[in-house]
Amino acid sequence: MSRLLFALSIFSIVASPVRAAAPEASHPFSVHDMLAMERISDLQPSPDGSRVVFTVRRTDLEANRGRTDLYLVGIDGQGLRRLTTHPSGDFNPRWAPDGETIYFLSTRSGSSQVWKIAAGGGEAEQVSDLPLDLGNLLVSPDGAHLAFSAEVFIDCKDLQCTADRLEEREKQKASGRVYERLFIRHWDTWKDGRRSHLFVLPLAGGQAVDVSRGMDADIPTKPWGGTEEITFTPDGKAVVFTARDVGRKEAWSVDFDLYLAPIDGSKAPVCLTEANEAWDTQPIFSPDGKTLAWLAMARPGFEADRFRIKLRSWPDGKTRTLTEDWDRSPNTILFGPEGKTIYAVATHLGQRSVFAIDLAGGKVRQLHHEGTASGLAWAGDRLLFGLDTLASPVEAHTLRPDGSGLTKITAINDARLAAARMGDYEQFTFKGWNDETVYAYLVKPVDFDPAKKYPVAFLIHGGPQGSFGNHFHYRWNPQAYSGAGYAAVMVDFHGSTGYGQAFTDSITGDWGGKPLEDLKKGLAAALERYPFLDGEHVAALGASYGGYMINWIAGNWPDRFTCLVNHDGNLDERMAYYDTEELWFPEWEHGGTPWDNPEGYARHNPADFVKNWKTPMLVIHGALDYRVVDTQGISTFTALQRKGIPSKLLYFPDENHWVLKPHNSIQWHETVIDWLDRWTR
Repeated sequence: MSRLLFALSIFSIVASPVRAAAPEASHPFSVHDMLAMERISDLQPSPDGSRVVFTVRRTDLEANRGRTDLYLVGIDGQGLRRLTTHPSGDFNPRWAPDGETIYFLSTRSGSSQVWKIAAGGGEAEQVSDLPLDLGNLLVSPDGAHLAFSAEVFIDCKDLQCTADRLEEREKQKASGRVYERLFIRHWDTWKDGRRSHLFVLPLAGGQAVDVSRGMDADIPTKPWGGTEEITFTPDGKAVVFTARDVGRKEAWSVDFDLYLAPIDGSKAPVCLTEANEAWDTQPIFSPDGKTLAWLAMARPGFEADRFRIKLRSWPDGKTRTLTEDWDRSPNTILFGPEGKTIYAVATHLGQRSVFAIDLAGGKVRQLHHEGTASGLAWAGDRLLFGLDTLASPVEAHTLRPDGSGLTKITAINDARLAAARMGDYEQFTFKGWNDETVYAYLVKPVDFDPAKKYPVAFLIHGGPQGSFGNHFHYRWNPQAYSGAGYAAVMVDFHGSTGYGQAFTDSITGDWGGKPLEDLKKGLAAALERYPFLDGEHVAALGASYGGYMINWIAGNWPDRFTCLVNHDGNLDERMAYYDTEELWFPEWEHGGTPWDNPEGYARHNPADFVKNWKTPMLVIHGALDYRVVDTQGISTFTALQRKGIPSKLLYFPDENHWVLKPHNSIQWHETVIDWLDRWTR
C-alpha cells in the first residue's frame, strides 16, 4: 500500500460533521466542562456477550483527583446501572467464566486488592488480603486462577518479604540511595530497587506465585504497559507476557520480548521472541488455541517503528508475518470468534480506525473510519469498542463484523455535551514539504459568525511521532480554545503517525526541517481557505516535541506569532540527552550519542538560535517530568528574561510531563487563555 492512500487537491475538505442546535441554556465549552465529562474505559463484555462492565472515572474537585466506579449495561444499550458506589477507587473489572461474578481491583480496604461482586448487584466481597498493592488483574480461562502485578524486590521469596523490607527502610535515618546503573528514575518516579512482577493466585487457596521470578524486568512494562501485555495460555496452565530483560542496556534498548511461564512457577520464563531485537508485545490466542498472535516491530532502537502482526502456530510451530504489506501500525488486535480474521485499531489519516485482516491472505478491510476507537472486544456477534471525536468523549459502541450497524450503547455524557456549546470541526489537506499531501484540522470558534474575524490558536502536537487527530483530549483539547473565542488549527506535519511509515520516518534527523515547513505551509493554507481567520493575531502552542518546536520557532520563525506557549519543551538537545531517562529516543532521532555524533544534536538545536528570539512566551513545566526535565523550561524562561522578552513561567512542583490534577488543569487552562487574550485580542 502506498504511503499516502490517495491524493486530494490542496484545499479539499475530508469531513465536515453537522452538529445539532444547542439548547438555549447552554454555554461555551471550557476546562470546567472538560473536567466534568465522565471517562469510560476498560469495556469488558460478559462471556455470553449480553452485558458489558466498564470503568467510569469522574473528577472529584474537592479531593482534587479522579475517582472510579464500575458500571454495567446491556449490549443493546438497555439497563445502564452503576455497579459500585464506594468512595474509594474501583477499577479493572474482569468477568468470571460463569458470567455471574465480576472480579475487580479496589482501594476500599486501604490498599489495592482483588474484590468480587455479583453481576446482579449486591455487596462486594474482598478476595485478596496481601501485604502489597496489586494491579493489572486477569482471570484464567477456567476461572481457577487470578493473575496480577505487584511491586517487589526481585530477590525476595514472597510478597511479605518486600513489605518487611520497605518497613525497615522507613526506619532508617539516612535517606541516600546508591545506583550502579540506569534507570535511576523513569517518567515521574525515582527507582527504589523494586520491579513490577507477575503473580498468579489460585482461588481455591494457596500462595501467590511470582511466575516472573528471577527476571530483572517490569511486567507489565513501564510506564505504559497494562493487561494487554499479559494473557493466559488456552489451557490456563501458563501465561505469556511482555518484558524487557536486557540488563544494563535497559535505558537505551527497546528489545521487548514475549515470555512463557507456567502458573505454578515450576520453570523459569522462556523467551519466545529472542530472534527479534526490536519490540514484541500484546500476545493473544485464537479461539481454538492453535495460534498465538502479537505485535512486532522490526528495527531495534526505534520506538515509533511500524508494528506488524505476527502469527505463530501454538505451541512450537512456524512464525509468519501477516501484515508486512499493510502500511499502518496497529495498536490493538483481536481474533474474530471464527478464528479466520484479526480485527485491529490503527491510526489512519487523522483518525484511529477499525480494520479487519484476513488470516489466509492478509487482505485488509476498513470497517470504521472516523473518530478515535479504543479497545476491541467481542460481544456476541458484534465488535465492542470505545469511540470519541473532537466533539464527544468516549462512549461505548458496537459494530457488525462487516462494518455496518454502528450503534452507540452508552450516553453517559450526553447531558453535559448538550450544556456546553462546541465548535464545528473539519479536516483539510494541503501541499506540504516536497509537495506531499499533509492533513490538518480546523475547529471553529463557538457561536461562529462567518462575518467576523477570529484569532487563531495554532496547536503543535508532541511525539514527534504523534497526531492531533479526531480525538477528545483531556490535556490539549482544541474545544477549550474554541470556547474562548479562538479558531484552533492543528497540522499533522511530516513525522506524524497514520500516514505511512515513510511519512513517520521522515522526521528522524530533521526535527526542525520538514515539520517546520509543513507548519508554515499549513498555517498559510488555513488562512487562505478560511477568511474568518485573523492572520495578524495567531498564537502557537505546543508540548513535549511541540514545546521543542515552540523554541525552534522562536529562533527560526520569529516574526509570525503574536505569542507562544511552551509546555515541557527542550531548549538544548545536547543537555537534554544527558538529562532524560529513555536514551534510545534521542539516540535514534539524532543519530547516536552526543559524543559520537555531535552534529546530529547541533543540527536543529533551539539553544543556538536564542539570539533571534523576540516573541512573548509563556513557559510551563512540571518538576516531576523526568523525560523533558524542568531545567529545560527554567533555562527557556531564563533566556527570555535575560533578553527582556515579555514572558511568564508556570511551574508545577507536583506534576510530571502531563498536568493531571484537576485544579492544576484549571490553573493551566486559565493561565494559557489569559496569556493568549493578552497578546491576540
